[in-house]
Amino acid sequence: MPGSSLSRWTMAYFAAGCVLLLMAEGLLVTGYGYPASAIEAPPTLAVVHLLTTGWFGLLMSGALLQFVPVLVAKPLRGGGAALPALAAIVIGEAGLVLGFMLMDRGGALAAPLMSFGALGLSAGYLTIAGIVCITLASAWPLAVPAQFVGLGLVALLATLGLGATFTLVLSGYLPSAWAGFLPAGLPLHAALGLGGWLTVSAIGVSYKLLPMFLLSPDGASRGAKRVWLAATAAIAMVLAAVLLSVIDGGPGFLTSTLILALVFFLVALGFYAVDLLAIYKARRRPKLELNSLASIAAFAALFVGAGWLAVAAATGRLSSDIVPIVYLLGLGWLTGLGLAKLFKIIPFLTWLECYGPVLGRVPTPRVQDLVNEQRARSWFLLFHFGVLLATLALALDQVLLFRAGVGLQFAASLALVVEFLRIRRLLEIVPDKRLPGGAIRPNFFLPSLQPTRSR
Repeated sequence: MPGSSLSRWTMAYFAAGCVLLLMAEGLLVTGYGYPASAIEAPPTLAVVHLLTTGWFGLLMSGALLQFVPVLVAKPLRGGGAALPALAAIVIGEAGLVLGFMLMDRGGALAAPLMSFGALGLSAGYLTIAGIVCITLASAWPLAVPAQFVGLGLVALLATLGLGATFTLVLSGYLPSAWAGFLPAGLPLHAALGLGGWLTVSAIGVSYKLLPMFLLSPDGASRGAKRVWLAATAAIAMVLAAVLLSVIDGGPGFLTSTLILALVFFLVALGFYAVDLLAIYKARRRPKLELNSLASIAAFAALFVGAGWLAVAAATGRLSSDIVPIVYLLGLGWLTGLGLAKLFKIIPFLTWLECYGPVLGRVPTPRVQDLVNEQRARSWFLLFHFGVLLATLALALDQVLLFRAGVGLQFAASLALVVEFLRIRRLLEIVPDKRLPGGAIRPNFFLPSLQPTRSR
């Protein structure tokens, strides 16, 4: 990351996201939300949005604020709006989730809270989209990894538009005729959010971060453009399906469009799998660090989930299998990858923030000295075992087994968050080497008062 500035609020985004992840897992452990409630029930919607607009969204936003400048080799534009955006997202998330919870109880404040929450979330994520867009525009023409981020932003805008529409329908602020759009629109909303914005953006960033962390040459993977083209076609098909749902274009056209979207999505993942293998094989780092090993488990969840989705669609089992599939993709793939990369990104940024100002003038610890891989390895194993157990329980419709699996995930997630806090406090480094003269002690999640640049 030569010459790139550290994003002042990235750690705050990560911290808020981790809190919301623990809240969502904690609620599921207690039996709140699916499978104790129906998929479309308010408790389930509350938990789902803690994960999606909360954990996933904040994680991706914080990562983009830090790494989009790395993708385009340009400074972040409009970074001063990152704090207001974070505040809007957190406040909006609280309003939306409380609105869902009150709707389950028939509370009079449910509708205005949901509308307020949707407004806050839209404002926050539109601000993030604006920051990223103007940064990308400053580096036109874009390299392929940055093109993935731009494509993800298109899916984000569509996701926000659909989410705002659904909230207005549920709140009673749109005519009742719009209620018929909900059954067809909700899966499209999820597809654009999880498969479009989050997965496509994660793939784009991985094309830069994986070679950087594995010490692979930039030319190790040559298929990124075809992955982008196939992903673009998939998102275009989902957007076409949204249009067909709004204008009531007929179930035949809608089904054909969704099948095409799934085919293009699977083609993109096939090309991506080839590139991942090329990146790992070309690495110059002979021994994989824990974050890379844990990422392999997340990639396995992605490809297994995608294959399961294809088989379920081909055999007519999609309606019965979609919940465990989405759970595996959401918790195994996106959450697994997020936690794995945080285990690298947090020490990496902490090292830059703390020791960057004195680098070359005094002896400093290595990035790997900030972590305890042996202890954290157990937490990642526990997390992925919990995901597998919960996914199996959903497939078998076993509520108690599901809660046991989520309980293991919650315990592992909490333990990993504690590891992140220990990294921020430099607790793995012996005290006499922890802060050499001139080093900056990092805060837990707020920016340091001293301006810092990586070198």
